[in-house]
Amino acid sequence: MTKTKAVEPSFEEALEKLENIVDAMEGGDVPLAELLAKFEEGTKLLQQCESRLKNAEIKIEQLKQQKDGKVSFVAFDTTESSD
Repeated sequence: MTKTKAVEPSFEEALEKLENIVDAMEGGDVPLAELLAKFEEGTKLLQQCESRLKNAEIKIEQLKQQKDGKVSFVAFDTTESSD
């Protein structure tokens, strides 16, 4: 049996899911077990969004720091790190 890594949602998709989770949690009609599951999912989505924003910030800084005015792209690690 082949295991495949789940594809993470795009930044926009993750943000939309996160907003939906917050709305559901703020509604007050969510049972405790579901609330905990939504909190866990929301935490993972938040980490994904923060990671993508940080990577975008790094890329922008790399582009701004080119001294000769030429644009060059530098590969950087896009994997999440656990702090």
